[in-house]
Amino acid sequence: MDDESVRRANAVKRLKAQRDFKTHLVVYVVVNALLVFIWASSGGGYFWPIWPIAGWGVGVILNGWDVHFRRPISEEEIRREMERGTPPGS
Repeated sequence: MDDESVRRANAVKRLKAQRDFKTHLVVYVVVNALLVFIWASSGGGYFWPIWPIAGWGVGVILNGWDVHFRRPISEEEIRREMERGTPPGS
C-alpha cells in the first residue's frame, strides 16, 4: 500500500468517526429530550432524567474527545514502540 493510499484510508476512517459521533450526539439529544418530556408530562417532581443525561453525557464527551481531539498514532510512535521490543513474559 503506497503512502497516498494509507493517507486516504486514514482520512476515511477519521471522517467515519466524525459522522458516527454526530449520530451519537443526535441520538443522545433526542432520547434525553424524550425523557425530560416524560418527566414533565408525569407531573415533574424529582428530576430523575438527570441520571441518564449525566451518565450518558460522560460517554458522549469521551467519544467527542476521542474523535475530535485525540491525535492519531504517528509513524514515529510506531517505530519507537517496535524498537522497545516484546515485553518479557509475552
